[in-house]
Amino acid sequence: MATAGKVIKCKAAVAWEAGKPLSMEEVEVAPPQAMEVRDKILYTALCHTDVYFWEANGQTPVFPRILGHEAGGIVESVGEGVTELVPGDHVLPVFTGECKECAHCMSEESNLCDLLGINVDRGVMIDDGQSRFTIDGKPIFHFLGTSTFSEYTVIHVGCVAKIDPEAPLDKVCLLSCGISTGLGATLNVTKPKKGMTVAIFGLGAVGLAAMEGARMSGASRIIGVDLNPAKHEQAKKFGCTDFVNPKDHTKPVQEVIVEMTDGGVNRAVECTGNADAMISAFECVHDGWGVAWRTRSRCSRPTP
Repeated sequence: MATAGKVIKCKAAVAWEAGKPLSMEEVEVAPPQAMEVRDKILYTALCHTDVYFWEANGQTPVFPRILGHEAGGIVESVGEGVTELVPGDHVLPVFTGECKECAHCMSEESNLCDLLGINVDRGVMIDDGQSRFTIDGKPIFHFLGTSTFSEYTVIHVGCVAKIDPEAPLDKVCLLSCGISTGLGATLNVTKPKKGMTVAIFGLGAVGLAAMEGARMSGASRIIGVDLNPAKHEQAKKFGCTDFVNPKDHTKPVQEVIVEMTDGGVNRAVECTGNADAMISAFECVHDGWGVAWRTRSRCSRPTP
């Protein structure tokens, strides 16, 4: 492409301070360096994780910064050493990348890459410790190695997944985070067997994806838990057989579910990030073999 090897000026939503409204700015995006790609972002979604680190409550404040990590785009140019991608490829950014060489990448038990694992405090590229974003020569920091709230962004090649060009980017961009998080929590972690009962706490994008995973696994009963009754109809499309609104009951929702299922569900997936919901999920599973998983913090605990 004509822009390869050159600085690109484009629009980006910049977070200058914690909790302050994002500002649309013209930024300079440097060419990709070794093992990096520069992508043209066509669609980007807003994930609650972006909001969480924009607020920076209890987090290390890294500003000014370009947030965003759930997106879809097209490769504009590639840096030295990149062989698996070429300009024009349709791609999704992936904030949990893979170097394909470390112990984690070589194991089927984990995807926490030693090189490209999640680092929310790092605002620069791994190759040279510099940002690829500037405004009037001053650096603007990256976020999760993706920074998709920019028309162009530079990402390590290990954090980019090539997809079928026929896939609609405005929809599959959700695979960058929400869908893979929920679906993976059910299919790869809790692993319900055919005929099992599953409870899903929180029916947003992550929760519905987790519910789809339960449906794909052949769960006989899928209980959706949410404070918003309007979500019930949408959840039915993803396999929801029962809907429980905690506000409709005087007793704790975990007790309601235990009674509904004669001792508790086999699997529970908590998708809200709320501590009370996490407790309810852990306490609604059957003793002896029930498993609960909290998607937001990657912690699981089989019940004793």
